[in-house]
Amino acid sequence: MVPTPRAAALVAAGVVPVLLWPRWSTLWAWLALVVLGCLVDAALAAPPRGVRVRREVPASVRLGEPTTSTLTVAHPGPRVLRALVRDAWPPSAGASGNRHRVRVPAGERRRVRTSLVPTRRGDRPADQVTVRAFGPLGLAARQASLPAPATLRVLPAFASRKHLPSRLARLRELDGRAAVQLRGQGTEFDSLREYVIGDDVRAIDWRATARGGDVVVRTWRPERDRRVLLVLDVARLSAARLGDAPRLDAQIEAALLLGALASRAGDRVDLVAMDTQVRARVAGVHGPRLVGALASAMAPLEPSLVELRWTGVTQVVRDTLSQRALVVLLSALEPSAVTSGLLPVAQALSRDHTVVLASASDPEVEAMRRDRSSSEAVFDAAAAERGELERQAVAARLRRRGVEVVEAGPDGLAPALVDTYLALKAAGRL
Repeated sequence: MVPTPRAAALVAAGVVPVLLWPRWSTLWAWLALVVLGCLVDAALAAPPRGVRVRREVPASVRLGEPTTSTLTVAHPGPRVLRALVRDAWPPSAGASGNRHRVRVPAGERRRVRTSLVPTRRGDRPADQVTVRAFGPLGLAARQASLPAPATLRVLPAFASRKHLPSRLARLRELDGRAAVQLRGQGTEFDSLREYVIGDDVRAIDWRATARGGDVVVRTWRPERDRRVLLVLDVARLSAARLGDAPRLDAQIEAALLLGALASRAGDRVDLVAMDTQVRARVAGVHGPRLVGALASAMAPLEPSLVELRWTGVTQVVRDTLSQRALVVLLSALEPSAVTSGLLPVAQALSRDHTVVLASASDPEVEAMRRDRSSSEAVFDAAAAERGELERQAVAARLRRRGVEVVEAGPDGLAPALVDTYLALKAAGRL
């Protein structure tokens, strides 16, 4: 039994006269009457454990977007249910207005809705539903917590999709749907045209020139149906905070934007998320369903405090790819980790594939490098500058082994990566 504020008010109403005219027997009689009334009222309340609740939520929602949890309260008992229903969710689900007063006649049901605005990516399981059933006098209530399992999957925000229209326009140019035509190795033959000054002599079609009498060159277009493998690092380095979010979130944004652009280009995109083992995989999904599949697979990922096993990455690449492809490693350009992990396998990977390392840098370190406001800031700037020089040195070593290195801030990593992808297509390396 749970007393209500109305019962407390009745007790206070009996205490005040006794304080003015002390008659303790009257007070005890009044308290006994209130307690009896509460017991009777609780006994007349509909039993909350007999209530049936069902919770319905959408399969998924993007981070920061509003959605609704719909709770159906069914009352099969013979009495009217007067209740306060609490639709409980974890704080990161962003539930507001989750306490609902309902009046359900016998044998009927009611629906109540709770607004959700999630603040964290991942799976958000709902808690139990608490039903507090009041008696007809409102003096006391009976309470029970009932299971109503539901899980809301919060997808990444994909804020970088604002860069997609401009990159699609550049892709259409590379793909030959605009006036620009490309020449170079690794591309598909498109057509012939007359030679103009500045054309590469290696593009001259000598047979066509001999037949027609004019010098003609081949024009090319980027190949379609190429393979792109995204390797997402979810190990220790992905847990570093870059501003308000971990590095992993910036890597996820970059993977989503590149996957969306590459699928529009007709390429086949696969994803593998790894630390010491494979944590998520997307394969065999094409077309408009790809971005949704990538977002759903990466939504529940969280950084694990272990080192990335680069030999395992190499094995996964070999098992997944049977032909030359673009392998994008979404990890951190951390000198010690790269030297002990990626460098020994970089040359083998780049010999068989085009390899790109995409790393999100810390904007606070960049601000620290420029700060000269005090003697302490100068020492911090010197340490940050030394760290930058070490990263540049290890990036140069990776480039000598055939690995393209892309480094940008959390917000700039996704557009920088797709620009590199377009540049590789323009150069005929895909």
